[in-house]
Amino acid sequence: MYNVMIVEDSKPILRNIKTLLDSMDLPIRIAATATNGEEALDMLRRQPINLLLTDIRMPKMDGLALIEQAKLISPQLKFVLISGYSDFEYTRKALNLQVFDYLLKPVDRSQLAEVMDRAIDQLNRQTPNDAELLREIVDPDFYAEQSLGEEFHHYAKMMLIVRKQPFTVGPWSLQEVEQRLADRFAPHRCWVFPANRPEQFLALVNRAAVDSFSSLYECLESVRRHLHAHGLAAIVGGQPPSPESGRLPEMYHRLSGIVDQQQRIAEGFAVVDTGVPTSRPESAGGSIDAYTADTFAELIRGRRKEQFTLKLTEHLAKWADGNVRVAELERFVGLVAGTFAQMYAERGSDIRPGLEAKAKELFEEKSYADFSRELLEWTKQCFDMLHAHSRKSGEELFGQMDEFVRMNMYSQLSINDIALKFHVSPSYISRIIKRYTESTFVQYYTGLKIKEACRLMESKPDMKFKELSDLLSFSDQHYFSKVFKEYTGFSPTEYKEQVLAKRPEANKESEA
Repeated sequence: MYNVMIVEDSKPILRNIKTLLDSMDLPIRIAATATNGEEALDMLRRQPINLLLTDIRMPKMDGLALIEQAKLISPQLKFVLISGYSDFEYTRKALNLQVFDYLLKPVDRSQLAEVMDRAIDQLNRQTPNDAELLREIVDPDFYAEQSLGEEFHHYAKMMLIVRKQPFTVGPWSLQEVEQRLADRFAPHRCWVFPANRPEQFLALVNRAAVDSFSSLYECLESVRRHLHAHGLAAIVGGQPPSPESGRLPEMYHRLSGIVDQQQRIAEGFAVVDTGVPTSRPESAGGSIDAYTADTFAELIRGRRKEQFTLKLTEHLAKWADGNVRVAELERFVGLVAGTFAQMYAERGSDIRPGLEAKAKELFEEKSYADFSRELLEWTKQCFDMLHAHSRKSGEELFGQMDEFVRMNMYSQLSINDIALKFHVSPSYISRIIKRYTESTFVQYYTGLKIKEACRLMESKPDMKFKELSDLLSFSDQHYFSKVFKEYTGFSPTEYKEQVLAKRPEANKESEA
């Protein structure tokens, strides 16, 4: 779609040119009109213009001066000069200014159409090709096989997005959507492409197809009702035609984002991108706030299955009454899947891909009631698997950690060293040790060192306390003695004199 400006001081001639252009099915929009060069320059500074049709002789600033000044503002702008036979000398000068072409007064329809066709053809060649711009927004496999005719590039088009409503069934396919849109917009041409996201289609419709409706919204709502009548429940989004074809991907992503924001679980509707940020009023219970989502995540982390299930049952009913947004529900289910995945990952299992795949499958259910039932059942299974996995993997992991720690009693291990060794988080190491030893990691590790110190005192009574302290990687002998007394109730000297002296083996050795 290209923006056209007409600059003509004669109002009858201006009206005639505008009427002729409006009657032609061309990819143009009469974006502005002006009666003199100064007025035209002011408008040109405030909005982009692709093609400018201007009279030569006008008050304040003539057409040639306008062209010279306009080129400074917009070097790519194309000019068509409107002149009379008596203005031939002006026309010759205009050609030196690289004017695209000129029209003689009175302007003839066929003459105007021929010049406009050539001008548009040249504009098409110097601007991004519509078909190439589709590459990043349509399904890659479909784009690779697509061949678009000349008609696609020539006519102005309006963009539509048609997205399937979740929790619905129907003949949702490219062929079916393409057929229904073709029926609705006939005799005007409509091109339909599978978009780069599942169950969404991009449609480009001849702009003239909208003229029979009182507004763009009425057009979109008519399309939605037509699809619904043929078993296709959808939300339909649309944008007014844009003069800047190079913005096609940007426009698509913007419109798709608006559809994301507006789509609800229990209704299809039409939405128009007006370019002004809008928001749809929230219904009671129709929103999933961050606090609610975090509450459910904490229940998963605390492995509180019953409380989680009761709360989810309550909120699913609340969200249905409030007609919650689909995007919010998707984020919530994604959070649930991600939290369970994190819990499993801390225990050494990577099941995130499976959880994420199941989360997507939930939105393919035939109804919201089916979705709710499957979500509740799935989360119960996740909790059960988590409990079983925790018991089994916890015992195995503690056994492996205990063996590793005992092998490294003569070193100075940290909880992070163990976490790196077994590819789990330090917090999970702490919980496992607490569960199986009823003590912290430091207490557990230090206790093992003190037991080893006692064994060494018994088996090697001649070993000095400093040697013992250094061997077990204590910072110094004083600290070793302090810790030893905390764990045994005796200083190393007392332990050697009182405890070891009372053991039968020591008594036998002294008698011998």
